[in-house]
Amino acid sequence: MARADRLLRLIDTMRRLPQPVTAARLAEETGVSERSLYRDIASLRASGALIDGAAGLGYTLTEDPALPPQMFTRLEVEALMLGLAEVRLSGDADLARAAEMAGAKITATLPERVQRQAIHAVQQTYRFEKRTPAPAHLGLIREAAWEERALDITYRDRDDACTARRILPLSVVFLDRSLMCLAWCGLRQDFRRFHLHRMADVTLTTESFRPRRVPMLREFLRQLRGETSAPPPA
Repeated sequence: MARADRLLRLIDTMRRLPQPVTAARLAEETGVSERSLYRDIASLRASGALIDGAAGLGYTLTEDPALPPQMFTRLEVEALMLGLAEVRLSGDADLARAAEMAGAKITATLPERVQRQAIHAVQQTYRFEKRTPAPAHLGLIREAAWEERALDITYRDRDDACTARRILPLSVVFLDRSLMCLAWCGLRQDFRRFHLHRMADVTLTTESFRPRRVPMLREFLRQLRGETSAPPPA
């Protein structure tokens, strides 16, 4: 493999893998010896790449304008464009606008040939049966999950009974016909699945559950996969 191609492959590998990533893992992924990898890291640093870390500690790549642009295969471009189009159809107005902007930014950084592939993607998405529009409080739920803050809600369950609850929002799931929030329910003291369209009076509180969202979500998903008893919907 030509040295320039090897360096590009190393950059792409560092962008893709969780960081910090060890020299041994990078060498395995790129098909070179660790000794060659150290030389390639030094070459990238000399050309302007910001790479923190050292042998034995692992490496972290900080993106820099001096780095070559991210490259995608034709099929990866198709997957990106199809995924962003689906977000524009399924999300709220903010998410749809973000998908449009993300597509424009990605396309702008691609070489001309790949830009044409993105603009004129072969695969399209269209729904004859429209989804119920995302509720106005989707953005607030998203913000609460990002910030790891509790929400106060009024919730109407399957039996049409209304209850006031405090929940810890962990994730929003886009189902075929509806949106669902995976959360910890203070009322039930257990994980629950809440349909967004049954929520009302959604209010962001000052109660923080940082940094518990990721481990809680991991445990909830483990239950949903059947590794333990799965929680019922709220």
